[in-house]
Amino acid sequence: MSGPRDFDFLHGDWQVRHRRRTDFLDPDSAWEEFGSTSRCVPLFDGAANLDEIDMPHLSAKGATLRLFERATGQWSLNWASSVTGTLYPPVLGRFTDGRGEFHGDDTYDGKEVRVRFVWSGVFANGARWEQAFSLDGGATWLTNWVMEFTRVAVSRAS
Repeated sequence: MSGPRDFDFLHGDWQVRHRRRTDFLDPDSAWEEFGSTSRCVPLFDGAANLDEIDMPHLSAKGATLRLFERATGQWSLNWASSVTGTLYPPVLGRFTDGRGEFHGDDTYDGKEVRVRFVWSGVFANGARWEQAFSLDGGATWLTNWVMEFTRVAVSRAS
């Protein structure tokens, strides 16, 4: 069952390894890989959080505001880009058995797409995020971006 502490694992500093398609809608497009850093801070006693990801390879930063809606038991994930200054439509969903799945509608390259974010492989020092698009209302999906999160070790003064 999803709850307001689902994203507690994400709080803190991360190194992120990206693998993404050069064309999000072409299953035959090449993959590119690059690194980034991310920091996530809790809000509302864990029922919300805000992260910023710095992607020098893309000359871009992004931010995600995650909010837990107690009435529905769902999260809304709201992404903004420094490149466009746009807040994109949210994806909505929940965690079940340690896997978070979130869906929404958007446009990409002038086409209506169904969007899916998946959080999986969550443990104390790592997590995996995937983005997929569907052009047929969710009948088929094309994964176009994968991020592997590794927690930055905290150094303690002796």
